[in-house]
Amino acid sequence: MTGDKTGAAWRLDRRRVLRAAAGLAFAGPLLVPFARAPRAQSLDRISFQTDWRAQAEHGGYYQAIAAGLYRKAGIECDLRQGGPSLNIGQLLLTGRVDMTMSNSFEAFTYVREGAPFFTIATIFQKDPQVLIGHPGSGFDGFDKLKGRTLLIGNGGRVTYWPFLRKKYGLRDEQLRPYTFNMAPFLADKNAVQQGFLSSEPYSLAQVLGQAPQVLLIADAGFSAYQTTIAISRKMAAEKKDLVQRFVDATLEGWAQYLEGGPAIAAANALIKQQNPDQTDDRIAYAIKVLNERGIVMSGDALKDGIGAMSAARWKDFYESMVDVDVLPRGLDVAKAYTLDFVNKGIGKPT
Repeated sequence: MTGDKTGAAWRLDRRRVLRAAAGLAFAGPLLVPFARAPRAQSLDRISFQTDWRAQAEHGGYYQAIAAGLYRKAGIECDLRQGGPSLNIGQLLLTGRVDMTMSNSFEAFTYVREGAPFFTIATIFQKDPQVLIGHPGSGFDGFDKLKGRTLLIGNGGRVTYWPFLRKKYGLRDEQLRPYTFNMAPFLADKNAVQQGFLSSEPYSLAQVLGQAPQVLLIADAGFSAYQTTIAISRKMAAEKKDLVQRFVDATLEGWAQYLEGGPAIAAANALIKQQNPDQTDDRIAYAIKVLNERGIVMSGDALKDGIGAMSAARWKDFYESMVDVDVLPRGLDVAKAYTLDFVNKGIGKPT
């Protein structure tokens, strides 16, 4: 996964055009024996659309399939991969999928447009987007962004960049395009480029022979929930028990996946089957940094379990984005989400 995770704030197609530059293709839904129950058992079917190709950043869903957690909950999960050609927001709007992997910005898009969809859980407490500097370049804090060339794509420029610009006194003149090509970064020792915690730092380390310097944008106070679950209000109301069973099985899948070890071997096999670009080393790295940086297990999750959200956090994020003119004033924050399906302690540290 590359580092333009939030996408444009007010476009339902988010980052599909940007992803096309990465040269990757859609690989379709996951249809595997693990998802099938014995014929005598009647399962409720749910389709879930991820935001990109199979990877460790989606590992909890694959674990819930491989470990039979969905089946145990009476569910057959049709897990569908994303890709550069898909408009995921439109798939949800037109009812072609039951749920999608989403983010805080898209939740407010639905509120602004009056669309009957909202967020029911978040997998990532921290947005995994990062800024990356060269080893030994002194890039050890956000205050060191001044005077540097910043390689940031269109999505970042309308989401986290205005926040960083105001907080650290930065200038638009520092910006250069990010083209999903590491060559401009490698050619300029003073450059800083965007990335995704579990992707670009790994790739750059292979080229540089040592780990680059990495700052997590969330650590600057950018409080967006990320890798959320979006669903229609109608389904949430009319099939509340089914939705709850899906959420619970998914969160348990994430709790197991982050533990790592032999128990997730089958899930990783499914990921590699769906996306051969994923290797054992890359998957292991992704799990390591997700855990080390508290991407899933931090914030609300420490108290209320994986998937947890809070009204205070949603309000704080919204106000911080209004303050930098990323989101408009006057939106009803409470319409962006519901807490009905989370905060039940699943995966909570003991």
